[in-house]
Amino acid sequence: MDSAITPRRTALVTGASYGIGAAIAQVLARDGYDVAVTELNADALGGTLQQIKAHGACGVPLALDTRSQDSVEACMTTVLEAFGHLDLLVNNAGVLLRKPAVDVSRDEWNAVIDVNLTGTFFISQQMGRHLIGTRRKGSIISIASTHGIVGMAGISAYGISKAGITHMTRMLAIEWAEHGIRVNAIAPGTTETPSRKKSLGADPARRQLMIDRIPFKRFCTEADVAGLASYLASPAADYVTGQTILLDGGLTAY
Repeated sequence: MDSAITPRRTALVTGASYGIGAAIAQVLARDGYDVAVTELNADALGGTLQQIKAHGACGVPLALDTRSQDSVEACMTTVLEAFGHLDLLVNNAGVLLRKPAVDVSRDEWNAVIDVNLTGTFFISQQMGRHLIGTRRKGSIISIASTHGIVGMAGISAYGISKAGITHMTRMLAIEWAEHGIRVNAIAPGTTETPSRKKSLGADPARRQLMIDRIPFKRFCTEADVAGLASYLASPAADYVTGQTILLDGGLTAY
């Protein structure tokens, strides 16, 4: 009888100090993953680490600035030193810019693209190199947005960056399929995180107008996104790759 112990599954979740990233990290820990989590300031990850450890999983906090290649490479090196291997990458780190397109400066544009698209590509590249080099199958899940699928005024840089993630997902999925690497994305609609709930609560009429446009008559929740990430990371999704799954309560079905 083979007495070898199967290594625990491992995951890296970027931008995980609160909101969607924290919710995904907690669900993965529940699902049996040891989870490394990142934020610009690693000290902000205390609450997420407590949630991970409450599920009996190992949590590793890391500082990561996705705008810096040195930071990206150092993050991956530290994760692999801690876990020995990596099965799953969740690209959640991102920034939002609300500004009319005619007023967006080049610096503001670069700031959004560097974090949301360029940073996502290069941390995914690090993951791809690890999996291909070690001949391990693995999975990458990126958080896109419905704003990368349908147009909306006032958030052009953000929407364009998220559209890039959707197409990046297709490109990497095709290129890395031969290595058994699955690449998918989740595109939530308006998600009622604590900060979003506060801003929407300041304008009840606008909040209701937005809800009225959604067939399910409610916003997306962090738990909705985390649940879909759990599925995409699971063996049940072994034949799913190159997909951006819209999680919007039917909004874009009109």
